[in-house]
Amino acid sequence: MAARVFSDEELEGLRSFPAIGKDELIRYFTLAPADAAFLRKFLRPQTVFGAAVQLCTLPWLGFVPDEVFSAPPPAAVGRLAGQLGLPVEVLRGYGVVREQTRTDHLRQVVCRLHGPGGHSRSTPGPRRAWGCWTAGRGGPAVV
Repeated sequence: MAARVFSDEELEGLRSFPAIGKDELIRYFTLAPADAAFLRKFLRPQTVFGAAVQLCTLPWLGFVPDEVFSAPPPAAVGRLAGQLGLPVEVLRGYGVVREQTRTDHLRQVVCRLHGPGGHSRSTPGPRRAWGCWTAGRGGPAVV
C-alpha cells in the first residue's frame, strides 16, 4: 500500500499558482533581451506566451504548475503580455491541442535556464541543481 505524501490541499497548491507580490512580479516576470531572443524561436503566439510563463515561473516557484494556460496570476500574465506585445487571451490557446507541448517547452526552458550555455535567473542553488539534474533525465515533470 502506498503512503500519501501530500494532502489534497497540498497537491492543489502544487497544481496551481500562488498570489504574487510586486517585488516577485518585477524580479521574475521581467524578460531580459536574451529571454526574448529565446522565445522568438517559438512560432505561434500561444507557444511564445506559454513558454514565457514557464520561463518566468520555474525560477519563481522552482516548478511549473499544470495550469499554465489558465491560472497564472493576472498581474504576471498582463506584465508578460505587454512585454511580448500579445493580447492576454492568447495564453488560453496554449497546450490545448497537444498536452505534450507544455512538457516539451518545459524541457527547453530548463535547458535555457540551466543547461549548457544557459544563464541562471537568480535561481537559488538547490533549485538550480534540481533543474540541471532533471534536464539530463528527460526534464522535470509538469505537476
